[in-house]
Amino acid sequence: MWLPSDFDSRGGLKLPPGFWCVLLLQARTWVLFVLAGASRQQGAELLALFYPDRQAFGWGLLAGLPAVIAFLLSGRRGRFPRLWQGCRWVLIVTQFILLCWQGAWLSDDNASLQVAALLAADALALGWLLTSRRLRACFLPDG
Repeated sequence: MWLPSDFDSRGGLKLPPGFWCVLLLQARTWVLFVLAGASRQQGAELLALFYPDRQAFGWGLLAGLPAVIAFLLSGRRGRFPRLWQGCRWVLIVTQFILLCWQGAWLSDDNASLQVAALLAADALALGWLLTSRRLRACFLPDG
């Protein structure tokens, strides 16, 4: 079922590349926050461009927190197996919430192409999280 290249040096199943893409998608506010911090002079303008409403920025950080935690746990899957196993379902629920939140933005009168693209990406990510056999296997106790 799996190729030898799908396993790491310790014999564990490697996380698929799509997993990292989903984490980036879910943690997009965190990524923007880090970019804004790195570009000190234009950081405030960058945040205001993507998040004119400060409250939406806070909600975005909160919604991205499970992805940040999953990223931190990914290298320590063997140390925290129970926490790691629950992480997949937390990511699925978070992705569903993000999809609904993005859908609410789409129904707004000022919806843009970017909002529609994020909605499509969120829907694709949720479908992948639910159906990927390899990802599911990575969250099993012996994965």
